[in-house]
Amino acid sequence: MSTNRPIRIVIAGGGTGGHVLPALSVIEELERRGVPVELLWIGSKNGVEGNEAKARGIPFRSVSTGKFRRYLDLRTVADAVRVPIGVPQAWWILRDFKPDVIFSTGGYVSTPSVIGGTRMAPVLSHEQTAVLGLATRLNARFVDVQALTFESSLAYTKDRSKTVITGNPVRGSLKEGNRDNGLERFGFRSDLPVLFVTGGARGSSPLNERIEAILDDLIERAQVLHQTGARSDNPDFERLSRRREALAAEARNRYVVVERLRSEMADVLAMADVMLARAGAGTVAEIAYLGKTAVLIPLPGAGGNEQHRNAEALSSIDGAIVVDQTEATPERLRSIILELFENPERRIEIGRNATKAGRPDAAARLADQLLALAEQRRRG
Repeated sequence: MSTNRPIRIVIAGGGTGGHVLPALSVIEELERRGVPVELLWIGSKNGVEGNEAKARGIPFRSVSTGKFRRYLDLRTVADAVRVPIGVPQAWWILRDFKPDVIFSTGGYVSTPSVIGGTRMAPVLSHEQTAVLGLATRLNARFVDVQALTFESSLAYTKDRSKTVITGNPVRGSLKEGNRDNGLERFGFRSDLPVLFVTGGARGSSPLNERIEAILDDLIERAQVLHQTGARSDNPDFERLSRRREALAAEARNRYVVVERLRSEMADVLAMADVMLARAGAGTVAEIAYLGKTAVLIPLPGAGGNEQHRNAEALSSIDGAIVVDQTEATPERLRSIILELFENPERRIEIGRNATKAGRPDAAARLADQLLALAEQRRRG
């Protein structure tokens, strides 16, 4: 870079874990390179991004935001007012911070900063899903570089001259996980397989309820780590915690319920023999990166059917078992999961195939783009 001053990077994005993890992955990549950076995260007041930023010591500022919906909803009227309010709020924050580059990871919370930062600093926008979200489409006219995860997404772009394919970044530290550490942390045995159930950062009641229905059969043959989502996200943690306490001692040791996972995630993924999950872009990227065996139940009704498209990136190469939620009865899930427990060769095959869909250098590609934009800004 043309100056020794730390590169000032604003992260704009959040709402869900899928919009947060790419930013954390790129930050980790910059730290690995020893690049001096000064960070500021701008997001929403109630999104997951605030807690994640603060947990990592990243200064965080919130602005007024509104959710973009593809369906009729009275809340859309109120949200339509919040976005214009958020733009000047973001502008003042950006004006004070003087960023060298703005990194938008998408979601409706990114729009005020992308619009407010126009002509103040170059903007790199990253889309995690196969189908471009509404926020990404709105932001597109204001960005300098549009990074995509999938080449198939080029069909949705209007200006390919500023578009690059990077893949979806995954934290490199996830490969440093240790199975034994995970087993010890959760009190699991080494001679039984482990099922990791996750509905994403906020959890998923449909998945939680299905696992609850077949829990006795699962823990008879395996161990289950169940990430339900926080109490504020759904009512499942407390109910399933009570269910756990009612189990006999040996069965109780095979079932652990947690609200959220953070620093221990690498060990959890190293420990998991099978995953049951939604098909968010971040989850799919991590499965491909690590070669995990997964049963995916895409979120129905997600914008543009995006989770089904994400899942297809794995299922099309036999890198995951995908079940539509309408067909994911407890009985069917029991059959699929127990069969995977009993067939380690099949698990290895699925995991090996999953890695073929991964782009392990995605974080590096995005870091390169950010540094190039920052350099152009400083020279200009």
